[in-house]
Amino acid sequence: MSQLNVFAQSSGARHEADSCELTILMPCLNEAETLARCIGKARAFLDRTKVKGEIVVADNGSTDGSQAIAVAGGARVIDVKVRGYGSALLAGIRSARGRYVVMGDSDDSYDFNALEPFLERLREGYELVMGNRFRGGIKPGAMPPLHRYLGNPVLTAVGRIFFRSACGDFHCGLRGFDRNAILDLDLQAPGMEFASEMVVKATVRKLRIAEVPTSLSPDGRSRPPHLRSWRDGWRHLRFLLLFSPRWLFLYPGAFLFSVGLAAMIWLLPGPRMVGSVVLDVHTLLYASLAVVVGLQSALFWVFTKIYGMREGIVPLDPWFGSLLNIATLEKGLILGGTLLVAGIALAVVALGAWNLRGFGPLAPEDTMRLVIPSATAILLAFQIAYGAFFISVLEIRATRSLSDGLRGTARSSAEIANEFDDDQPH
Repeated sequence: MSQLNVFAQSSGARHEADSCELTILMPCLNEAETLARCIGKARAFLDRTKVKGEIVVADNGSTDGSQAIAVAGGARVIDVKVRGYGSALLAGIRSARGRYVVMGDSDDSYDFNALEPFLERLREGYELVMGNRFRGGIKPGAMPPLHRYLGNPVLTAVGRIFFRSACGDFHCGLRGFDRNAILDLDLQAPGMEFASEMVVKATVRKLRIAEVPTSLSPDGRSRPPHLRSWRDGWRHLRFLLLFSPRWLFLYPGAFLFSVGLAAMIWLLPGPRMVGSVVLDVHTLLYASLAVVVGLQSALFWVFTKIYGMREGIVPLDPWFGSLLNIATLEKGLILGGTLLVAGIALAVVALGAWNLRGFGPLAPEDTMRLVIPSATAILLAFQIAYGAFFISVLEIRATRSLSDGLRGTARSSAEIANEFDDDQPH
């Protein structure tokens, strides 16, 4: 009989979830001053539009009675032990019963009674619907000037450039989405950067994204907001950089390498005059440094790209796979060996020039034109050789599907294992 009761209860829960179209989700940490108004507006929206929905408050450890206020307002409270804006929202999304979720701050800065545009776009098949406060209107005092004219525009511009996103307001706290589609993104950020992670991953995974104008009002709290401008701004920027290894490693590295190499070639024959300034071996040394740092940065891009594809952080990239088809371990070792021989040869020539002077004092302006390229070539040789080995190590742990995506003639995990078996006694 108890088993029948358990089955009936689970069936009833599934039926309740199936019949719920919309979950209105509010993260909460000590929002007793404004929470009741937010829940009241959300309830008014559900009643007015006859939408089958629920109101969920993801409470992050409030000590001001917010939980009781939420229950009294008819909301379902989720107790989230792990602190952080992202942690609260993740827990709320996972527990949501609705097919769609609209999330918004519980500080009364967003109007939960005007969610029709979000729900309409979601019903049309969009998987993420972003609010845009700059299009909908920011009321006086609703957003600090630092955020309005610097923080949000700059971070949104960075996101649009890095990820080719069409979103005009990366950090709007009011947004709606298809619950299953967002859960499939495997969001992880526990803090404020959760907002950026959702947009970035949705863009990278090519979800259907729309924007609707949204108004922003001054929040109704008497205390300062949880947001810390510089700290949380840096966390957003850091996340955008980490999710775009091209901009973090490849582009700066390619720039340094190209400029440094061009400068080295230009300065090798002798000093150069730029106006009244003489550029000599000291500039040559810094050009060499740019070459070395540039190559190292580009190698970090390769390492990060392979790791990201292996862990599912970034999607498979056919162009990158074709690059790895060319850049094999053996070719890397050949290139590294060639540079090493060239570096040693230049060192021998420099040593010969020193011998001609009886190993006495030398003119740095002349000898450093041999020593600097020699040292640079040797450094690059070891960077390339070790980098090629490290790439091979990363590929050993790659799954079959990743290997197939990276290389057109990829080896399977079994083939890799057989290589190790061949080294073992039979």
